[in-house]
Amino acid sequence: MSKKVILVTGGAGFIGSAVVRHIINDTEHSVVNVDKLTYAGNLSSLETVSDDARYCFEQVDICDANAIAHILTKYQPDIIMHLAAESHVDRSIDGPGEFIQTNIVGTYVLLEQARTYFESLSLDKKRDFLFHHISTDEVYGDLPHPNDANRPAELPMFTEETAYAPSSPYSASKASSDMLVRAWQRTYNFPALVTNCSNNYGPFHFPEKLIPLVILNALADKPLPVYGKGDQIRDWLFVEDHARALLIVALNGKVGETYNIGGHNEKQNIEVVKTICDILDEIRPKKSAYSEQITHVADRPGHDMRYAIDASKIANELGWKPQETFESGIRKTIIWYLENEAWWKAIQDGSYQGERLGLGSK
Repeated sequence: MSKKVILVTGGAGFIGSAVVRHIINDTEHSVVNVDKLTYAGNLSSLETVSDDARYCFEQVDICDANAIAHILTKYQPDIIMHLAAESHVDRSIDGPGEFIQTNIVGTYVLLEQARTYFESLSLDKKRDFLFHHISTDEVYGDLPHPNDANRPAELPMFTEETAYAPSSPYSASKASSDMLVRAWQRTYNFPALVTNCSNNYGPFHFPEKLIPLVILNALADKPLPVYGKGDQIRDWLFVEDHARALLIVALNGKVGETYNIGGHNEKQNIEVVKTICDILDEIRPKKSAYSEQITHVADRPGHDMRYAIDASKIANELGWKPQETFESGIRKTIIWYLENEAWWKAIQDGSYQGERLGLGSK
């Protein structure tokens, strides 16, 4: 396969940086990383690839049409992988405006500039061009839970045909951006596709999210906050498995299609927290069990109870399956945080000290 120039928006974020590292470390393609560097963007996540000649970084807001147009003209990308997004549900409850601006307006701006760029390309370049929009399973809303009194005999999963029913400002903004991409593809014959993923976890995860928050609070002898009973179910996907899937879709996916990407790991939140505690008891023991730090806190409003991805389409059509089980992936993640204190300490000394976000949900 010919060498591609791949523009990654949000490449300093959690999933974006995993994609960038995968492309630079495991392929011969080049990367242009476009990131605004909000609180969750972290260039230290890219230190291992930042000196590579195939990597370039541009600090730009995707809402800045002129800057995006300049970057597209300058680098002439073959593929755009759009990951830049505000992504924290609790933050979206308190401040939905930023989510509307970045996730909806930003996607619109990027689509329009990419369409103008696409129309300027030669026929050969047009044949190879793709706009890959990365989204979330949260756009589908809620699924029946095993504890539901009226649950069906066989619990359903999200497929690519599942109707959208977003529950939070965050998921609504992502659903809106998905619809924009599909509309541009159909109306303008713009070569685009969409992927929707389940909950990611792994190295370099910003500490506001459940798994890194629990790991770091456990190490600091702080409470391990669990919303409600902790019986919310998520399908956990190791971020490096997701990065592999995204590149496979970007290089081999069919224009106009949607691909769901999941880890085949449905776990209740309380089960995830207890697993982390058990592994820490084993590899970083202390006098008391880490599970004694578990604290149940008031649930957030509109909290979806279950997500589960049917990832058979990407497996059957593109040959992707996750390499990590939850057990292997969570152990790798915990060990990474134990061995990379400097990375997360810098965040704790700066933008985030482990406080509960989404104060409106108290």
